[in-house]
Amino acid sequence: ALLSHEPSFLLSSVHTTRIDARLPTTRSNKRSYTLNLPPRPFPTSRLGFKAFTYLKAGQAPLLRGAFEAGLAEPAARDNPSTGLTSYVTNLTNAGANQTPSTAEQPTMVKLLSPAAFPPRRPSSLLRYAIAAVFVLALFYYFDPRSRGIPTTQLQPERPQTPPQNPDSIPPVNTQHDAEKPIPEPAPRPVHPIDDEPTQAEGAIPKKPAETHPAAAGSHPIDTLIKEANERFDGLLKKESKTLTAAAKAYRDRRGRHPPPGFDAWFQFAQERKAVIVEDFFDQIYHDLRPFWGMEPSRIRKEAAEYEMTIKVRKGRATRISEWFWTVHWTNMIKTIEHLLPDMDIALNPMDEPRMVVPYEDMTQYMRDAALTEGMPEPKKVMNTFQALPNNKKELDRNVKVKSKHWEETKQYWLIARRGCPPDSPARLAATQKSFDHTPGIGTKYSKAHMRDGFVANYTMSTEICHQPDLQGLNGIFIEPLSTSATTVLFPMFGGSKLAINNEILLPAAMYWTEEERFSGGGYHGGPWSRKKDAVMWRGVATGGRNRVSNWRGFQRHRFVAMNNATKVAGAEDGTMDPVNFSLPDKMYNLAAQAINSLGEWIGSWADVGFTDLMCEPQGPAGTCNYTSPHFNVTEGVMLTEMYDSKYLPDIDGNSFSGRYLAFLGSTSLPIKATLWREWHDSRLVAWKHFVPMDSRFNDYYGIVEYFLGYGGDRPAHDAEAEKIAMDGKAWAEKALRKEDMQIYTLRLLLEYARVTDERRERMGWVHDLLAESTAT
Repeated sequence: ALLSHEPSFLLSSVHTTRIDARLPTTRSNKRSYTLNLPPRPFPTSRLGFKAFTYLKAGQAPLLRGAFEAGLAEPAARDNPSTGLTSYVTNLTNAGANQTPSTAEQPTMVKLLSPAAFPPRRPSSLLRYAIAAVFVLALFYYFDPRSRGIPTTQLQPERPQTPPQNPDSIPPVNTQHDAEKPIPEPAPRPVHPIDDEPTQAEGAIPKKPAETHPAAAGSHPIDTLIKEANERFDGLLKKESKTLTAAAKAYRDRRGRHPPPGFDAWFQFAQERKAVIVEDFFDQIYHDLRPFWGMEPSRIRKEAAEYEMTIKVRKGRATRISEWFWTVHWTNMIKTIEHLLPDMDIALNPMDEPRMVVPYEDMTQYMRDAALTEGMPEPKKVMNTFQALPNNKKELDRNVKVKSKHWEETKQYWLIARRGCPPDSPARLAATQKSFDHTPGIGTKYSKAHMRDGFVANYTMSTEICHQPDLQGLNGIFIEPLSTSATTVLFPMFGGSKLAINNEILLPAAMYWTEEERFSGGGYHGGPWSRKKDAVMWRGVATGGRNRVSNWRGFQRHRFVAMNNATKVAGAEDGTMDPVNFSLPDKMYNLAAQAINSLGEWIGSWADVGFTDLMCEPQGPAGTCNYTSPHFNVTEGVMLTEMYDSKYLPDIDGNSFSGRYLAFLGSTSLPIKATLWREWHDSRLVAWKHFVPMDSRFNDYYGIVEYFLGYGGDRPAHDAEAEKIAMDGKAWAEKALRKEDMQIYTLRLLLEYARVTDERRERMGWVHDLLAESTAT
């Protein structure tokens, strides 16, 4: 079945005394074959052997690995018997000369039966030689100095249809730094999945591959939870409880004086019992910093001339559009309008972001911005904002708006990648030309932000520059619902964006409305102990404009397929090819997969389905002519009913998921997979307030097994799940309220008003420093 090597190699690799080799069970084949080996090693310098056992049933599946290893002729695809003969000949020749290299070793168990190869009567000399060797083996076997071999269970690999992959992609070498180029990758292009990348500087340290820790009584998620709690405790220790402390924390972190109106902002936040930690506002400075490298007059003119704006004059906010998002954002800003200086706020009305400024241009903006940093002497600082004319025609008459070309490229990856460093994998990778096949889903490009198979750096997991394989695994990159993008930097606000986009983030309009479909109303779920041990998800087949030629890579379609017990079981036993997903990587060592029961296990807890197969062209009653054969349409479920289940995955749609804050505020546990940035990211800690999941979903089954367990070998971690859910809910009630959206927006708009002021480098709030100077 597997013995094409010398005994020393075999026994040191197998570490077992019994190996069960099983074929996929079919109606015509329900046999299993057992090969018994001695419990101690043979004298490796004296004995070499080959063992072949042939199974007539299932020749073709067994030969698949021989094709891959180059040990069977191509003709064997049509004639398994011919191919088997060529395979045996090649394998025997290879063993007679040398131990096959790793590349030559078959990737699957090869079973050959004596019945297929009638034994020849050996010569007399050969018979005596065999007897002599056997006697020597017995002496060695019963030698008390010989050592036994540790025993572990070895499961045979199951045949899988290899997915078709994108074009060759260079290896990743990343460093997690939002403002620095990714280090130059190795020059040799490699396959995007099969080859292993070298360890990148700054990436999550990787441990040597070994038995999954769960089998040894520990689990990587235990460590991730522990680290998350420590990280969050460290953040809370930075809380500023006085105005003076808040101003000091600002200067220490930002390298500038706080903006004018900082004292009013702090009072506003304190009155609303906010937790004030300077780190929570990092997104504001990430978004606004490039505009310090742009002339203030141009920022003002660009905003005023845009088609959809909110105008603030003399403490009053008005809008010039009735678009529903503009209405909601105006309603939010009106609650703080009395504290705002004059400004014009340009808004993105689309789901999708619209700005991707080339990395080279952004680098220059950032360099120019760095020249403006510093803290002038308190006595020279101005604590007032400029007034703006009410009529935009009178605003900066001599300044011209930069011409913008709005691209409508269907494949958004071609637009998105220009926001990455020129030497990054995203820029160097060949672009995928076709999506009409099973997507290539691997672990190679996720390793920089994962540890032992689980997300360890959540922020980095949402960046795309080191993950070129995502171009075929997310609808936004394959074909968005709509595309209108520019390379010109101007101050446009939006509710979400990708890491490479240049919009300025506001709290999303739908969060402010508190519509029941996004918030669940006033009900947040019952006690944990009364919930079902189930994973619940319902949604529309969104994510972009899916078509018959591209739907397989869309993230929601992939996720729903992974929760289809019948399809997973079929892929597991070889009776179905997975159309748009892959079976779990062996590194997760899933207990159900080890006994070929993955599909059955999924069926015991997954309650996942589409409520509409939205597609092009749309079929009747939410159906679709090309996806209906793969998915059923299920009834919609209200959020209040979803809260009856313990686990709530949150999967991106056309952009971010509007249910995320509701999930965080519920008594259920959110499992979050996203590439989108939002206003609240800096105040949430993965594994403390929610469970992060990689956007490929390779870690999905491992996450579920950790929390639900499997049999006696894999204990459940129900208490850990409940604690994360309750910690997330408690934190959402403290830091993700509508009051916190007001506080964030007020701080953002004070900073924005300063960056648009001609006197911005001399502006700030310094009352605390002046008071200290007077006291001394």
